[in-house]
Amino acid sequence: IRFHTVLIICFTVKEELLRIFVNDDRHVMAKHSAIYPTQEELENVQNMVSHTERALKAVSDWLDRQEKGTSKPDSDAADAEKEIDSKDPATRTLRGVMRVGLVAKGLLLKGDLDLELVLLCREKPTTELLRKVAENLSAQLKLITEEKYVVTQDIQEASIVIQNTKEPPLTLTIHLTSPLVREEMEKTTAGVIDPPDVLDRQKCLTALASLRHAKWFQARANGLRSCVIVIRILRDLCARVSMWAPLRGWPLELICEKAIGTGNRPMGAGEALRRVLECLSSGILLTEGPGISDPCEKEPTDAVGHLNSQQREDITASAQHALRLSAFGQLHKVLGMDSLPSKMPKKARTEAPIGYTGKQHSAASGKRLSSVTMDTRNILVKYVSPFLLIFSPNPTQHDLRHTNEKAHRGRGGNR
Repeated sequence: IRFHTVLIICFTVKEELLRIFVNDDRHVMAKHSAIYPTQEELENVQNMVSHTERALKAVSDWLDRQEKGTSKPDSDAADAEKEIDSKDPATRTLRGVMRVGLVAKGLLLKGDLDLELVLLCREKPTTELLRKVAENLSAQLKLITEEKYVVTQDIQEASIVIQNTKEPPLTLTIHLTSPLVREEMEKTTAGVIDPPDVLDRQKCLTALASLRHAKWFQARANGLRSCVIVIRILRDLCARVSMWAPLRGWPLELICEKAIGTGNRPMGAGEALRRVLECLSSGILLTEGPGISDPCEKEPTDAVGHLNSQQREDITASAQHALRLSAFGQLHKVLGMDSLPSKMPKKARTEAPIGYTGKQHSAASGKRLSSVTMDTRNILVKYVSPFLLIFSPNPTQHDLRHTNEKAHRGRGGNR
């Protein structure tokens, strides 16, 4: 009987867990729909990025013609364009432009207005090169589209900033960098003389790191089920709760990929979110914890090394509180939304009114008792019967032992 009871409890717990996960999935997906950008916002982002990429391609062609020191006549314009297009990209002044950050990873939320591109140069970028690109970029944008853009130079940040003049006010930042910046730093070559107006090295290294992050994310996290959804949900949490703000960005993406990717099976959005909260609650961010290894760096690097002790403890405690709320069916409080109504409607009660004599109450109770008995019997027949032949003792011996024990108890009672 005990074994049968354990089986029934196990089946009941399993169904309850499945119900909780399904309910969490509904809340997570509802919150995701609320924070996901509208179609109009996505179109505005795509138009601005594509216009800028086309304009930078034209700027690259213009710089190559400037290097030759001769301007092609109108009759030879077509031949000049063919010659430039066939030129090896490695020999161009501007080798290419790549999307990074939220645009490349597909993590945009409603209200995100900051976009990023990385412009790779053949040599170390200088102030003079940045000025030339910015001035010609403004002219090329006017030729490509009728939309109005404002182009400004930010020498200290080694970037060019483009802003549109309509709502919503999007801002696109183009970071200039070159692979030579990292190569020379790794070789620690002595006697290398940089141009006097070379851009800040640390800004260039940060741009190269963002390029590696985008490639890693597309290879590892994009194909992982529920990973992108959970990152969007936690990005919204970082924006709403200041305690989580230091975790926003690359550390958050690494934690989500590691937590969800190490699962032994695909998980829904609600279960995946709970797994990330469990990972943070275990103390992985604490000073004594293992930390988060950065897979995009050659040297051992902790991706959360910028957090101080107080921030680590605050995030861990907040994750533990969120996990408790999730375990007690209150995930909607963590997501900052109202609880959704249950999908399964409750059956209306058909209990008979209690009479003064109690006869109607007894009849209703008998019906409920028989209904519960039949439900229990159905569960036993469906789930427990296959195990009886394996785990039950010999029926004859069982009946005999039961009879002997009953007789023994009877004699003891008589005495």
